Amino acid sequence: MNDYVSSWDFTLANYGAVWAFLVQFGLLLLFLMLGNILRRTVPLFRKCLVPSALLGGGLLLIVDIFAKQVGITLVDNRLMQVITYHCLAIGFAAMSLKTEKSTHKTNKAQVVEFGALQGGTYMLQAFVGMGITLILFLLTRHGDKVVSYICGLILPLAFGQGPGNALSWDINFTNTPAAQFAGNGSFGLSLASIGFVVASVFGVLYINIYKKRGTLCVRSGSTAQQHADPDASDMELPDNESVDKFTIQAGFVALAYALSFGFMCLLGVLSDFTNSIAWGFNFLWASLSAMLIRFVVKQLRKHNLMHREYINNYQMDRISGFSFDLMIVAGVAAIQINDIKNYILPIVILSLVGTVITYVYIRKVAKECFKGFEHEFFLMCFGTLTGTASNGMILTKEIDPGLRTPTSSLYILSNFPAMIMIAPLLLLLNFAVQSLTSAVIACGIFLILWIVYTVFLFRRRIFKKRFAGSPVVVWEEEA
Repeated sequence: MNDYVSSWDFTLANYGAVWAFLVQFGLLLLFLMLGNILRRTVPLFRKCLVPSALLGGGLLLIVDIFAKQVGITLVDNRLMQVITYHCLAIGFAAMSLKTEKSTHKTNKAQVVEFGALQGGTYMLQAFVGMGITLILFLLTRHGDKVVSYICGLILPLAFGQGPGNALSWDINFTNTPAAQFAGNGSFGLSLASIGFVVASVFGVLYINIYKKRGTLCVRSGSTAQQHADPDASDMELPDNESVDKFTIQAGFVALAYALSFGFMCLLGVLSDFTNSIAWGFNFLWASLSAMLIRFVVKQLRKHNLMHREYINNYQMDRISGFSFDLMIVAGVAAIQINDIKNYILPIVILSLVGTVITYVYIRKVAKECFKGFEHEFFLMCFGTLTGTASNGMILTKEIDPGLRTPTSSLYILSNFPAMIMIAPLLLLLNFAVQSLTSAVIACGIFLILWIVYTVFLFRRRIFKKRFAGSPVVVWEEEA
C-alpha cells in the first residue's frame, strides 16, 4: 500500500526543500548580470575595472537591506556563505586541473622568486595585520568594545585568497572562545570586498600615473577574445560525442572535490588537531586532489592507456571563472552589517595599511627581480594579492593585451613554489588563535619568514660579491 502520508509536491508548501536553493542561485546570476550592465553603462566603473561580480554583490546587498526594512528576507545569508565556501574550492580545483602550458621561455630562478614574492607578501600582511590588532586589543581589552587580537590575521586571507578563505577562517575564529571575536563571516567578507576595490582602483591609478610619466607603454597585441576553443585538437573529445565535453570537465572537478572531501573526513576522525585543519583548507585539498588527477591522467596518456585529451584548459578556465564570479557575488551579499559595526575601526586601518605595504613591497620586488616587464609583473601580483587572479590578469591585459611578456607563464609555473612558501601561514592559523601568547609567537614567526623570503629576493643586492657573476635576468621583447 502506498504511503500517501509521506508524499510531497512541488508547490510553495515545500518552498524550503524545492525552491529555496534555486531562488538564491537565480538571485546570484540575476544580480551578476545587473552588475555587468551597471559596469558597462557607468563609465567610472568601466574605467576603474571594477569587477561585475563585485558590483552585482554590492547591489544585492543593498537591495536586501532595504527589503528587510519592510519585513522581506531576500537573501539567505547562511546559504550564501555555503556557496562562497564551496565555490572557492571548486575554482581552485579547476585551476589546478589545467595542464601547465607555458607560452614563453621562463627562467627557473624567476619562477621561484615569483613564489617567494607571494609568500613574502602573505607573511608581511599577516605580521602587520596581527601587529595592528594586537595593539588595538591591548588598548581596548579593559573597555566595552574589545578588538580581537586575531582579526588582523584575516588580512592576508581576505586580500590574498578572496572571500572563500576569509569567510572560512572568520567563522573558525568566531567559534574559538579564546579569540574573543564575533565576525560571523562578515568581517572577512568585508575585507575581501575592499580588496577587490583596492585591486581595481589602485591598479588603474598605477597605469595612468606611469603612463603620464612615460615609463609605461601599452604593448602591441590583439585584444580580441577567442570565441572558439583554443585548446581544441584532434586528440580532444569531439563535440558530437554522446556526452558533452563540458560535462567531462565538470566531472573531473567533481571527482577532485570528492577526493578532497574524503580526505577531509579522514583528517576529521584521526585527531582533534587534524580535524581543526581539515575543513578550513578545502581549497588546498581540492587543489592537491586535482594535481593528483592531472598526474594520473598524464601517466595514462604517456603509457597509451588513454588516447584522448580529456582535460581542456579553456573550459577549466570557464569553470573556475564561473565559480569565482559566484563566490564574489555570494560573498558580498552574505555580509551582515550588524556583525561589522564593532569592527569598523580595524577594518579601515587594516585596509589602508594593508594596501600601502602590499603596494610598496611588490613594487620594490618587481623592480629588483623582473626587469624588462616590471609593470606587467606588478599589476599581475598586486591584483592577485589584493583581489584574485582574475583581477591581476585583467590589469595585466590593460598594458599587455597580447600577453607578450612571460608574466602569465610565470604565474602558472609558480603555483607550486608559492604553495610551499605560503604553507607556514596556513599551518599557524589554528595555533595563533589559541591565546594571546600564541598570537604573539605566530606574529614573530611571520616576521622571521618575511625577512627570509625578502633576503632571498634581494640576495643579489645584499650579497653583491657572491652574486657578482649572476646578474638579474632582464627580459627583452622580441621584435
